[in-house]
Parts: sequence; C-alpha cells; structure tokens
Amino acid sequence: MSTVELRRPPSGLRSPEPLRSSGEFHRRLRGAAVRYGPVLLTYGVLKLAGFAVFMYLLDSTGDFRKNNPRFGGGKHAWDVLASWDGWWYQQVAAHGYDPALKPVPGATGLITVEGNSAAFFPLYPALMRLVSECTGLGLFGAGLTVSILASFVAALGVYAVTKRLGGHRAGLVAAGLWAVWPGSGTEWSGYSESLYTALAAWSCHAVMSRRWLTAGLLTCAAGLCRPTAAALVAALAVAAVLSLRRREDGVRRPLAAVAIAPLGLFGYLAWVNYRMGDINGYSKLQDGAWAHKFDWGAHTFKVLTSLPVGHFDYLFARAFEDVIGVCVVLTVPVLTVLLIRLRPPVVLVVYTVLSYLMVMSTQQIFGNVSRYLLPLFPLFVPLALALRRLRWPSLATVLGTAALASGSYAGYVLFVLGVP
Repeated sequence: MSTVELRRPPSGLRSPEPLRSSGEFHRRLRGAAVRYGPVLLTYGVLKLAGFAVFMYLLDSTGDFRKNNPRFGGGKHAWDVLASWDGWWYQQVAAHGYDPALKPVPGATGLITVEGNSAAFFPLYPALMRLVSECTGLGLFGAGLTVSILASFVAALGVYAVTKRLGGHRAGLVAAGLWAVWPGSGTEWSGYSESLYTALAAWSCHAVMSRRWLTAGLLTCAAGLCRPTAAALVAALAVAAVLSLRRREDGVRRPLAAVAIAPLGLFGYLAWVNYRMGDINGYSKLQDGAWAHKFDWGAHTFKVLTSLPVGHFDYLFARAFEDVIGVCVVLTVPVLTVLLIRLRPPVVLVVYTVLSYLMVMSTQQIFGNVSRYLLPLFPLFVPLALALRRLRWPSLATVLGTAALASGSYAGYVLFVLGVP
C-alpha cells in the first residue's frame, strides 16, 4: 500500500495569497491612476491657472483690505476666500446653530433675524469641523481643504456622467468646463458649491448605473448641503417611477431610494421649523435675514428688463456682476435645449430644469446666480460633445484661455466687485 507524503513548505516561504492580494491592489491602483489621472490633472491645471490669476488680482489691487473684517477683510489676499457665506459657515462649525425668529430692524431698513446662521445647511460646516479636529487645521484651512478635495471629486463625477454619454474625451472636456464655468471661483473657497456638486454628480451617475441605494444616500447627503437639493430629490423620484413602469430593477431598490433621498433636506428643514416654533420658519428666516424669498420670478424679470436699458433700481443691483449673471441666465435655456436633443437620462434633464427654475423664481442678490447655477453640470455635456472634435492644441487653447479669464469673471468679480 502506497502512502502520500504531505510536505510542508520551507519555513522561509510564505503563502502566495497575500502576494496575490497585494499585487491585485497595486494593479487596481495603477488602473485607477491611468483612468482618472488625466481627469484630475486637467481639472487641477485649469483651476490652478484661474486661481493664480484671481490671487494676483486680489493682491495687486489690495481691494480685499477694504472689506468688513467680519466678512473676510485682512492682511492676506486669501482671507477673502472665507468671506461672506464662508464667515457664516465658520460660525456654524465653531458654535453650532441658534435658530430663533427674533425680528430686529436692520441698518438697511430690512428686517434681520437673530440666529440666521440656520439658513446655512449643516453638512459642509460639519465636515469643516471634523477636518479641523482631525488635522489640527483652523476652520479656515479645514474649509478650504474640504472644498478643494470635493471639487476634484466633483470633477470626477462630471467626467463619469459625461463619459457615459460621449466617451472619454468628452468627459475630460466636461471636467475642464467645471473648472472655468462662471461662478467657479467658489470651488476653492469656504463655500459649499463643490461639495454639493460632487454629491449631485455622483448621485445622477448612480441613477444612470441603476445603483439605487447609492443614489438615495448621496441625494440624502446633498439635502444636508443646499436647499436646491429638492430638484435632485425630484429628479431621482422621476427616474425611479420610470424604472418601476419599465420593471427594470425590481421594486424594492427604487422605492428605497425614493424613501431615503428626501430625508436630509426635509429633516433639516423640519428641525429648523421646530426650533423656531413656526411651520414655515425656514422660509421666514431666509426672507427676514437674507431677503431671499419665492416670488414666482418677479425679481429676475425686473433685472432682465432693467439692466439692458441701464436702470439699476432693483434690489441688490451690482452692474458688472449682474451682467455676468444675465449672460449665464440666458445661456442656460439654450444649453438645456441642446442637452434635451441628446436624449440623455431623464434624471439629468429633470435635475437641470428644476434647479434652474428654483433659482430663477427666487428673489436674491442677482449677481450670485452664476454661483447658484454652477452645480448644473449636465449643461457641460452638449458643450463637451461639441468641443471634443477639436484637436488637442486647439482644445488646450480654448480651455486655457477660459481658465485664465476665469480668474477675473469667476473669481475677482464675484468676491470683490460683488457679494458671493
């Protein structure tokens, strides 16, 4: 009878499984670098070019020193990056909220409201506080860190969505457009636009990929970032209804996404209303403290009809910034029509149209619409599909010129000549 001898491996040799596991990890890492490296590089180079011009303009003019110290005036040009809304986000990160509706006559004749920090949604200041405590950075540095990292994540999301519709080259162009778009000066500042756009882009991509639970969670998080997330919630719901009608992904996952998506937005609004003791507290807070209110587009119509004839008798008039705002407002419908002609997934169309209508139907500082419309990333798709036909030298010239110019129209005008 023969026997089989079981030999142990020499003591100096290890099992090959960890090596295979480590090799697999490095292989995937290299693949991700090859796949996403050009996207990050494209966005980073274009954004850095515009940012450098912005910093040069701030430093050479010295206008940042004229600002109220409370809103960013200081010794250094970069202090302006955390001015205005950035100052309020830092207050929330440092002290939390105190929403209480207490009308007080303001110096401008408007009614202000104590505790108006509750107008600023909690996700961005929460991440700012978390990064500050984990890294030792101050709230200013932590806020910039969150915004800059989120801007790269948003660039990847814009690329991923556009790639599904037009391929790799179009995706790269779209990521470049995200770096130079009007209002893009807030992407590397103490503002929440980068974070919100990152969540919105990847949420739409998850819907397009039929990863419903991921889409629901991302939309829920977006609802803790900006009130315009209502458009994203509605877009996901419409896409889920169409999926249910077509019986593409079953019933439970689309319904679960629809149930999860609005929790962040409605939960925060309900909390503010409860703390203020008013079922419509958040709306009254926005109106009383910031003169932001739903007016069916009356303020937008007045700006669009007054500015071309040189009249500046509307609320918060700022000539140069408002001209840029008007250009953006009139460009969006054109790009939306071009987007619809491409027959993209419905989630992109609904998100874009509703976001635009929400901004246009609200009274606000009109010059800020270039910032409020910045998250409408689906508008980049038709432009990217057109620009992808250019050769690389021509494409680099177009985007490079826009990047340098963005230091003025998307940065300096927004932060110094206007109120971002």
